[in-house]
Amino acid sequence: MFLAKDAVRLAVNGVARGVACAGCPPIPELFERAGGKYLVCPICVDAKQIDKGDLLPNAEIGGTIVMWRWIGEDAAATFSY
Repeated sequence: MFLAKDAVRLAVNGVARGVACAGCPPIPELFERAGGKYLVCPICVDAKQIDKGDLLPNAEIGGTIVMWRWIGEDAAATFSY
């Protein structure tokens, strides 16, 4: 998942907390279940003055070039909200 703007805070250890709804697992557990990797916008991390050492173990700093290399020639779906 590529994180930009305020979403980069989701890649900081301890930020994504709480429960989304009654009976839902805690947000950190959902992150663990999802697995995968978070690609975090380096410009946004710097703008938010986030210490790179505070990022989750599965978060990697990388911009659009890294993202396009990861996507490759395959079709990709994106969404933004």
